[in-house]
Amino acid sequence: MSFSFQVNEPFLPEYSGNVFIGATSDFAKAQAVIYGMPMDWTVSFRSGTRLGPARIREVSLGLEEYSPYLERDLSEIAYFDAGDIPLPFGNPEESVHRIYTYVRELYSAGKLPIGLGGEHLVSWGSIRAAAEAYPDLRVIHLDAHTDLRTDYEGQPFSHATVIRKVCDTIGADRVYQFGIRSGTREEFAWARENTHFAPFEVAEPLRSVLPELHDKPVYVTWDIDVFDPATAPGTGTAEHGGIFAPEAFKALKYMSSLNVVGFDLVEVAPQIDPTEQTQILAAKIIREALLAFTG
Repeated sequence: MSFSFQVNEPFLPEYSGNVFIGATSDFAKAQAVIYGMPMDWTVSFRSGTRLGPARIREVSLGLEEYSPYLERDLSEIAYFDAGDIPLPFGNPEESVHRIYTYVRELYSAGKLPIGLGGEHLVSWGSIRAAAEAYPDLRVIHLDAHTDLRTDYEGQPFSHATVIRKVCDTIGADRVYQFGIRSGTREEFAWARENTHFAPFEVAEPLRSVLPELHDKPVYVTWDIDVFDPATAPGTGTAEHGGIFAPEAFKALKYMSSLNVVGFDLVEVAPQIDPTEQTQILAAKIIREALLAFTG
């Protein structure tokens, strides 16, 4: 059965569950729309990222609405929390299609999509929609992993293939990868030859490419495992050697100068981190993204 909806259908503007801190109840006035993508159908190690969107919303209530990094307050902007997209359990291809359809409607409504994952494959649906809305799209990818495989154990729809799908769609020369420290030898070689590839670090190599991105539409896809697991252990495929929070907030401030037309944060698995530090960090990143990318 195909899935379709319009943004004026009841479940979207009338969502009344847990919402991200400070969210408006007025969809029409919202500059940005937060939406959840609760999927972990293709994870390759520890599952549970389908629980990420709900828990990120819940812990956001412990945040201040003011960002001292950006000197802005959530009360200065309008954003709507649409809840989670209903996804068919165990069907990654149809799930990604539903996400694509959903986000395409958000672009038609003139909203900035802010997605909560979910495993990283969910980003493929959102980025496809962004590429249709903005044919000159660039993608910034923050991650521990290259995600450049054509398939994973014979499966082309996998969280290990998402950025390769993006490269094949918009062109690898439009993809900027930061913080990468895990992948096959072949993936690293392919990235060095084809994408804008800056392994191990984020903030400073990102700052160096700002001039070439400043007049382009940019989509940012952020895997929580770009962080060192000492900071964010609650993710399915944690990799040591990652960045720490101060570098992340510096990178967000750098990106605030860009024309960011879409953002997602993925791979938070809350049941793995009973201390909640991963979820709290994720919520803070969403706060900063809302403030950085809305006028």
